[in-house]
Amino acid sequence: MTDSNVYDNRELSWLKFNRRVLEEAQDANVPLFERLRFISIFASNLDEFFMVRVGSLYDQDLVEPKKCENKTGMTAARQLKEIARKVKDLLYIKDCAFNDLAERLAPYAQLMRPADLKGDDKLFLRLYFEREILPLLSPSIIDKNHPFPFLKNRALYIGTLLRPKNDEKKKALVGIMSTECDRDFPRVIFLPGEKIRYLLAEDVILHFIDMLFPNFYVENRCIMRVTRNADIDANEALYDHDMDFRNVMEELCRKRKKLMPVRAEFSYDASPELVKRMLEYLELSDNFSYMQGCPLDFGFMSALEHKLESKSELFYDRVSPQSSIMVNPYESMFSQLSRRDILLSYPYNKFKNFLRLLEEAADDASVASIKITLYRVARDSEIVSTLIRAAENGKQVMALVELRARFDEENNIGWSKKMEEAGVKIIYGLDSLKVHSKLLLITRRQGSSIKYYTQIGTGNYNEKTSRLYTDLTLMTSDKDIGADASTVFNALALGTTVESSTTLLVAPKCLKSRIVEMIDTEITYGSDGYIGLKMNSLTDKDIIDKLIEASCKGVKIELIIRGICCLVAGVPGYTENISVISIVGRFLEHSRIYIFGKGERRKVYISSADFMTRNTERRVEVAVPLKDKAIADKAVGIFDTMLKDNVKAREQGSDGTYRRRKPLPTEEHIEVHKLFYEQAYEEAEQAKKLYKEPRKPLFTRVKEALFSKKQG
Repeated sequence: MTDSNVYDNRELSWLKFNRRVLEEAQDANVPLFERLRFISIFASNLDEFFMVRVGSLYDQDLVEPKKCENKTGMTAARQLKEIARKVKDLLYIKDCAFNDLAERLAPYAQLMRPADLKGDDKLFLRLYFEREILPLLSPSIIDKNHPFPFLKNRALYIGTLLRPKNDEKKKALVGIMSTECDRDFPRVIFLPGEKIRYLLAEDVILHFIDMLFPNFYVENRCIMRVTRNADIDANEALYDHDMDFRNVMEELCRKRKKLMPVRAEFSYDASPELVKRMLEYLELSDNFSYMQGCPLDFGFMSALEHKLESKSELFYDRVSPQSSIMVNPYESMFSQLSRRDILLSYPYNKFKNFLRLLEEAADDASVASIKITLYRVARDSEIVSTLIRAAENGKQVMALVELRARFDEENNIGWSKKMEEAGVKIIYGLDSLKVHSKLLLITRRQGSSIKYYTQIGTGNYNEKTSRLYTDLTLMTSDKDIGADASTVFNALALGTTVESSTTLLVAPKCLKSRIVEMIDTEITYGSDGYIGLKMNSLTDKDIIDKLIEASCKGVKIELIIRGICCLVAGVPGYTENISVISIVGRFLEHSRIYIFGKGERRKVYISSADFMTRNTERRVEVAVPLKDKAIADKAVGIFDTMLKDNVKAREQGSDGTYRRRKPLPTEEHIEVHKLFYEQAYEEAEQAKKLYKEPRKPLFTRVKEALFSKKQG
């Protein structure tokens, strides 16, 4: 029997994670604009949480109200109640943090309120509103002849209570106004003058709203925003449509925009009556209405950042990805991989180091085929452009494009069409399983034989996020890994899953069982056993229970879990041999590392899979063993260094609360994101000395010199 105190609820654990994000906005050691950015990240995270997780809980409460989740036994209704309470607490912290930052940023850029302007500023704003904004606004009232309009997901609106001037005894009407910021007019309005002073368009419209309703007294006004359920079920839709999967997803993306509201946000200007009326129209419980004192949307930050970019003290020190010491820039990637494996660590190493492999494959006459799984890609993806070039060069190119990558569906649909037009063979994955693996297989003729070159990563093929997320990628010519990767792609092409694999761990059928086996092996070693796991989230109850069992047998277990962790460490008699830390800082920790055992029996993997039931049972995921000892040592070194972080790490207590580690006055400050970048710069300097550009023939050098002179 397991003590219920060793489990945490998934949704409440996620809210703890987002609180850790918000804490970065309160950290005096973080530059001011970066602190503001963390508030923006917190808000964006919360938007997605409501659209997906709260949306699914609403659905469950309607369909299966008595169903309990399997760790803490909470029904959907109880979870919704706890979420509503905790979110209100977080939003109060957010308001305080924003007000503090707005005051601190005022000497650089001051957020103004329209009512505070005087003289020329007041005149400028009125003229600006009348000329640039007013002609583009379309107010509406709500009565028996004017139904409540559809409010777009996360769009900003002005809500009003109106009293007719010709009948003041008549019950107040509700008026509503869409701001449509950034589509029809700029969201940020900068005032004239040397100092940077700005207003938000919604505040300006709110201030002048009386001009939109000339026949009414405006009794109350507020800014408001609605969040809608976005938890679309692509699998269910497939059974209801006899059409191409891409067309199904396009239809579902359109439907998502009109799903039921799950949250309403109001500025503090809103009166109880106005809130009550709006919630009635939206058919939304008061539990999920939130009053806020800071902007309801942080999309204004990019315009502000552009104005402040010269103020370096407001931002993190500039850093850029560096050349990896493992990659010779003057030698073919195929040649290098034929001799040794290569491990890259983002954002510290250049994404270009991996892209070189794909570019060489696209142009190499000996390459027969390229196969890749694409989950999320950049909007201006070099990866996709290279795949298109490869297809145009006559290569067999197959790309599995996961059209169900949440909130990237439309981007992926667009890219799939472009690749298909260029001759790339496109497949969409499996009916009931998302393909979340990060897998590339290049098949190349070398003499009379065929050789595989394989890349397996922990993160997406996305140049933009590779500068923001920490991820690992392995490139190898190992024949067993290549053969397993080929089996994965063959299964995907046939719409099936891998039943067994030799080297790779492949979900859903041969990852979780192998993980459990390796935990069981460590259990046999008792106090000499060791397990180290780094990932985004841990929710799979089967694996959690197996880790608890291992802890009870004395196995030392160290967990680095950035986000959700449904296991509570340090509970006497159950998890006292388990430690959990979470690192939230400049970069988003995204890499997954599994370590089982120490010394000669140590096994080290990197993977695309978190230990969530959705990853272990309902997705195609891949974990790859790091066979090269030096590379395995490097991954373990990353893990061990992160365990020592005493600046950005929070340690989970036996009560499930996370507390920031604080170095002693005599203790060295270890902030891993900063430390790893320092190491990357040092390695790049070593690489310059190690790899020298081959000396060109005399004739070539003379020719280049003459050409250069002529151009000059």
